[in-house]
Amino acid sequence: MLEEIKNKAEKAISEAKKIADLEDVYRKFLGRQGELTQVFRSLKDLAEKEKKEMGQKANEVRKFIEEILEDQKKKLQILSSKFQDKWLDVTAPSVKVPYGHIHPISQIRKQIEDIFQSMGFLICEGFEIETEYYNFDALNVPADHSARDLWDTFWLKPIEGYKDRMLLRTHTSPMQARYMEKNNPPLRIIVPGRCFRHEATDATHDVQFYQIEGLMVDKNISVANFKGVMDQFLKRMFGPETEVRFRPSYFPFTEPSFEIDMKRKGGKWMEMMGAGMVNPKVFEYAKLNSNEWQGFAFGLGLDRFVMLKYKITDIRLLYSGDLRFLKQF
Repeated sequence: MLEEIKNKAEKAISEAKKIADLEDVYRKFLGRQGELTQVFRSLKDLAEKEKKEMGQKANEVRKFIEEILEDQKKKLQILSSKFQDKWLDVTAPSVKVPYGHIHPISQIRKQIEDIFQSMGFLICEGFEIETEYYNFDALNVPADHSARDLWDTFWLKPIEGYKDRMLLRTHTSPMQARYMEKNNPPLRIIVPGRCFRHEATDATHDVQFYQIEGLMVDKNISVANFKGVMDQFLKRMFGPETEVRFRPSYFPFTEPSFEIDMKRKGGKWMEMMGAGMVNPKVFEYAKLNSNEWQGFAFGLGLDRFVMLKYKITDIRLLYSGDLRFLKQF
């Protein structure tokens, strides 16, 4: 009987939603006519030994009920004070949880990757810490070559066990040599990634920037193939009215080399990327026969594409981490 009273009281207290409900529970079990009170009144009819045992158990049940009654009362009082004088509309829409924004560099990178993937290019990842050999030598930039002055390099301290000097890569071009060493042509790849150069920071330059390298190698690849790919890419990126032109230039890893410019409707010509046909010396470093294979390579500054696409005037905004800026995208 006492166990049954205890269980019923515990269930009633846990289901109470208001202080008034607890008062009803108290009267039902501990009041003058309560169930446990009736048990205490019946003790006088029991034998002395049985009365003592039953009385002890009844006191334990009363103490238990009083304690959980008090605990539940405190909880309900806290809830009552929290929502006092406030009307809670449970049908109202909830407050939207703030969510992040995809960085504009990531957005344009994904768009560029999608365009090249649709043309059969694979996406490869390179290394931000690179060796001098792959960053320069394997790209036909030997130690005494004046072209090395074009890159302001972050050199790293010598690493025990490595013969080559280590550096933070100055471009994504090292992946050209690495990929051709381990993969047989024909091949089409783009290599997106972050690069580093030791130069002054201003509205259009930073010590870090993103670049996308491209490489296509096959038999009988010509400048005509190259122009077709670049024309298709830039028109899909900036609109079908975009005009594209090639200007002669110089890069040690391409021959002939070009600067690629574009002009949108009503706009001016803008330099967009450096490119050219892969220099036979680069094929030699990769152990490929330049009489059998030809190809083209290009490198574009992803940050420049982002700034043009979104009309951003200062590259430093891209790396500021300012949410006021990022929330616009």
